Amino acid sequence: MHCFYNSPIGTIRLASDGEAITGLHFMEPENGTDINSSDSGPMPIFAQCIKELDEYFGGTRKEFTVKTKNNGTDFMERCWRYLLTIPYGSTCTYAEEAAGINNPKAVRAVGSANGKNNISIIYPCHRVIGKGGKLTGYSGGIWRKEWLLEHEKRHMS
Repeated sequence: MHCFYNSPIGTIRLASDGEAITGLHFMEPENGTDINSSDSGPMPIFAQCIKELDEYFGGTRKEFTVKTKNNGTDFMERCWRYLLTIPYGSTCTYAEEAAGINNPKAVRAVGSANGKNNISIIYPCHRVIGKGGKLTGYSGGIWRKEWLLEHEKRHMS
């Protein structure tokens, strides 16, 4: 099941299994997708997620509480859980994330796992940056990663 959310940085497709959010992906206009469609009707999980996204983009929500299910390998899931520990408005490098999951040599694998994160923003892979502060590796586009980081810095208090 899915629905769409119009964010300040583009349309987001939300997916759910009926109990948890299983996907949060940016849609590009050239995808040819009818963004006004939904196959789910009103669902409480979507209502909660949309409310929390509204609060996040409004600058009042720092952490999400909506139930999620981000399925992957054990390694991917360790990487994604680590993302949840990066404080709002902060960043870490891929090397710091690799060290944080007790696998300091897995920097590239961490980047690959983050690239397969199906629930962006909620699992804040946008907070992971390259060495020297370089903005790299965001499936939603580097410009969105930059926007999200600046948005969080503006709303730190």
